[in-house]
Amino acid sequence: MKTIGLIGGTGWVSTLEYYRLINLETIKLLGGHNAARCVLYSLNYADINECNLREDHEGVYNFVLDAAIKLKNANADCLVICANTMHQYVDRLIEEVKLPIVHIADATAFEIKKLGLSTIGLLGTKFTMEMDFYTKRLNDAGIKSLVPEKPERLFIHSTIMDELLKEIFKPESKKKFLDIINDLEIKGTQGIVLGCTEIPLLIKQADTHLPIFNTLEIHAKAAVNFANR
Repeated sequence: MKTIGLIGGTGWVSTLEYYRLINLETIKLLGGHNAARCVLYSLNYADINECNLREDHEGVYNFVLDAAIKLKNANADCLVICANTMHQYVDRLIEEVKLPIVHIADATAFEIKKLGLSTIGLLGTKFTMEMDFYTKRLNDAGIKSLVPEKPERLFIHSTIMDELLKEIFKPESKKKFLDIINDLEIKGTQGIVLGCTEIPLLIKQADTHLPIFNTLEIHAKAAVNFANR
């Protein structure tokens, strides 16, 4: 069993769920009293947020790089970044830290392809929806991504920042998310990628007939599979 290095705290609400799911998946895979070998470095999201507000992406990268180096020094065999948005730095991290990274978009693409879907709706932070680091990964797997219009993207981003990261789940926010999902279905999406690891804490498969891809759950399972190859 490899030791998983978790870069968490972005935010802590979903990081808690990562730890729980990774251990549940380990028990499911190995049985008995097995649990995951893992080391968690939890960032202070306030530091990340301050950098984002002044568009200091290099500052964000340096926080993530520092966490990755500390995990390597703690004998982690691979890295799991507990946030979709932070995967924009994966290529640089692999080059500098020299550890494999279990990529959340690749794991999600695998699950989408298993259902034979070619067009998905992508919900996440404005960075995930508007930059190409995520959609390119899906596109390389033959999957087209649709994102909401700008007002809806801003709503999703602000809800993540002001509510979900603080463990606040409002019924009216959930309704708005479902309205956005319905609109994406009208535009041709065949499934919905919850491309922020806090969104699955608000939106569940039972809320829509469209296939929902819970990236937190998918990523946790992929991490366990990688650690036990």
